[in-house]
Amino acid sequence: MAGSAPEGSQFDHKQFDAKMNDLMGEEFFTSYDEVYESFDSMGLQENLLRGIYAYGFEKPSAIQQRGIVPFIKKLDVIQQAQSGTGKTATFCSGILQQLDYGHVECQALVLAPTRELAQQIEKVMRALGDYLGVKVHACVGGTSVREDQRILQSGVHVVVGTPGRVFDMLRRQSLRADQIKMFVLDEADEMLSRGFKDQIYDIFQLLPPKIQVGVFSATMPPEALEITRKFMSKPVRILVKRDELTLEGIKQFYIMVDKEEWKLETLCDLYETLAITQSVIFVNTRRKVDWLTDKMRGRDHTVSATHGDMDQNTRDIIMREFRSGSSRVLITTDLLARGIDVQQVSLVINFDLPTQPENYLHRIGRSGRFGRKGVAINFLTKEDERMIADIQKFYNVTVEELPANVADLL
Repeated sequence: MAGSAPEGSQFDHKQFDAKMNDLMGEEFFTSYDEVYESFDSMGLQENLLRGIYAYGFEKPSAIQQRGIVPFIKKLDVIQQAQSGTGKTATFCSGILQQLDYGHVECQALVLAPTRELAQQIEKVMRALGDYLGVKVHACVGGTSVREDQRILQSGVHVVVGTPGRVFDMLRRQSLRADQIKMFVLDEADEMLSRGFKDQIYDIFQLLPPKIQVGVFSATMPPEALEITRKFMSKPVRILVKRDELTLEGIKQFYIMVDKEEWKLETLCDLYETLAITQSVIFVNTRRKVDWLTDKMRGRDHTVSATHGDMDQNTRDIIMREFRSGSSRVLITTDLLARGIDVQQVSLVINFDLPTQPENYLHRIGRSGRFGRKGVAINFLTKEDERMIADIQKFYNVTVEELPANVADLL
């Protein structure tokens, strides 16, 4: 493929852009730098704004400030930002703004690499489009093909799905492509690394030629750029650097715990405070999820737990209970830090500090995501002092000792 860097080589964006632009004989990427400080200034329809504010967003995140408007201007967009920065709401808003609600036909298709993420996007799309009467359906593997066909035949505005099932539905013509005018690839880098490239290409072949394309990705490997080069016309590129990710609005504290085995006592002391709101407790291993769950239940504290060894069905049920508020405290591992956005979570406890600074954001970024308020409490032993120092440097934040009035902060 002309213009893509050899596999495995270090990738230089400037060089690539220059090379692409030479090849194309014109600017292939143009940067889009307009910033909209508020949702109100973006020219969104009233009922979409109502949905955005009802969902709990107050101020657009960095990617939303730059990314929503070019999408509603029908431009092809490449948006690059880490997880947890509000990409989902960016393309959901862009799609919802442009749908013709009078026609109940599929006008937008969103592809995601996993079922969980597709279902998460479906929820956000539904919530933001609540006052618009949007009909959204998630087409994912592991569910009934018949049921999918029935729902698609009854009519939807937006399909969110995983490549395999979506391709299947298009091929059977249960999903009609002729009215689709927007196509979004979420977590494109993830999707390509999972080997969905051929399926994505196959899906593209079945879509109308004049279609608006949005590619959202944390990184831009050569294969992702190759896709953009093949299927996009004059895309604008929106780049949100890591240091713009914000932990604003999330108060962060630590509690010094002299010994690992005293963490449990500390957690139990906090339990009454935890159960006031919904809280998530992160530990580093699946074994520890089970251990902590047993210990907490042994002391008559109600907790839910989830980790990667559980089958999908069990995880779904537990997450449903937690989302509905019938269980208030969830114990989990990093595996589920991404892609689970629970509206009411206002407290995150790092029972164990994450092993990577990056995961800190994915964890506590849950609590105050996109300008919602939240509190994070880190349990620290002597061994953790180095890591918390790294985290503070990495995100340019200060983590202070927990004051006595923790309940007042929530």
